[in-house]
Amino acid sequence: MSGLHADASRVLREWGAPDEEQEALRRAYAGHLEDHPDGVWRGCASGHITASALVIDPAAGRVLLTLHGKLGLWLQTGGHCEPGDATLAGAALREATEESGIGGLRLLPEPARLDRHRTPCAVHLDVQYAALAPAGARAVISEESADLRWFAYEEVAGVADASVVRLLERSRALL
Repeated sequence: MSGLHADASRVLREWGAPDEEQEALRRAYAGHLEDHPDGVWRGCASGHITASALVIDPAAGRVLLTLHGKLGLWLQTGGHCEPGDATLAGAALREATEESGIGGLRLLPEPARLDRHRTPCAVHLDVQYAALAPAGARAVISEESADLRWFAYEEVAGVADASVVRLLERSRALL
């Protein structure tokens, strides 16, 4: 078992789910990790833990979304865990920084939500964080994004799917 696997197990064990649906996902994720020593890695064919972060500029009332190059959807930043990731929060922060081009992002201390979804590669057991952007942050498009754009809170429901809307609502509640 890797250090990242142990950290993900700890995070899921200690996380206080905000409702019954999230608690059921928390238990399912924890069970997945108990059953799969490789459950944090892309190679785990039955599904794997991923880490994402919604980049928020609370002072301006906006969030940064990335137009996913393969899926064609406006999403939060995030993706697969990598061998150099020591913690789940670190993986989320790395992904957010790489995909947004914004330095100085700061994660809220615990996950905001969990979201399980099917992708072309496998089922993703996504652990979602909120990342606070520094004042005046400027995003830079990476090779992983077709586009990056700031959206006012009230615009998100018109461009993103329900999972992103729920992540925004939960993140705002945590703020």
